[in-house]
Amino acid sequence: MRAASITQPLHESARWETPALDLEAYLARIDYRGPITPSLETLKALQQAHLSAVPFENLEIVTGGEIRIDLESLQDKLVGRRRGGYCHEQNILFATVLDRLGFEVAGRNARMLMGDDERIVTPLGHTMLVVKVAGGDWLVDVGVGNVGPREPIRLEEGSEVSHGPWEYRLERTPLGFWLLRHKRNGEWFNIYQFSDEPCYRADSGEYNYLASHHPASPFVRRIVAQHNGAEVRLALTDLELKIFRPGKAPELHWIAAGELPGVLRERFGLALTSEQERVLLRRAETLAGTSSKGEQLGT
Repeated sequence: MRAASITQPLHESARWETPALDLEAYLARIDYRGPITPSLETLKALQQAHLSAVPFENLEIVTGGEIRIDLESLQDKLVGRRRGGYCHEQNILFATVLDRLGFEVAGRNARMLMGDDERIVTPLGHTMLVVKVAGGDWLVDVGVGNVGPREPIRLEEGSEVSHGPWEYRLERTPLGFWLLRHKRNGEWFNIYQFSDEPCYRADSGEYNYLASHHPASPFVRRIVAQHNGAEVRLALTDLELKIFRPGKAPELHWIAAGELPGVLRERFGLALTSEQERVLLRRAETLAGTSSKGEQLGT
């Protein structure tokens, strides 16, 4: 998405909105004080800092808001209001930061599998990145919830890496897609597959609209908050909180409806407005009521 040459620059629709980026505010948001030269070490450190600071969440959707992925909206929400977001928001903001620092970064769109067989062709819909640095192409993703990689992965078939205690592998599928896998309880878990075709901001805009409006979208149907930690990972779905630790079965906790705002603040660092909390509590109370009825009926 960078200009191919001085004489034939790409149209702005094919570039990141880099000139409007407030780099200092972003670096303060993720509490990053390291080097910013465009190296593999910098890329790795920025990815880890971003994932530590910015959770994955869909609360704007479930409280009646709108998800916008123009840079002004992303900076206001993820940086200024210290909120999180999902793939289209997080990876577009991160790509813009990397572009500003001098990295060569391009969008890609993946087909989510989340455990499904790689022979299944699921719809496109996940924004992720490929960054050219240190003489190669690297998969970079800060927007795939609590299962995603915490560091760049070299885009080579058979790449197998450990990010602290978390293990990942890149393979090729029979259809020629790249396949990202994550080891869970000793077995490889399929996360997503993708091609080498570029994805632009306009593409992510279409996928973002579907993710935030389609009635079948999990982000429309459920409360979602996740955190991709270095040692502990969290996944909140409605009133169910799962805690993941390397090599162990996930811990499952059921949250009372009234506890939800506190859990979001304390576990995920997410502070909502009073009105958003009221809307969220009403939805949580509905979920709790539905669950109670199901238990009474033995479902």
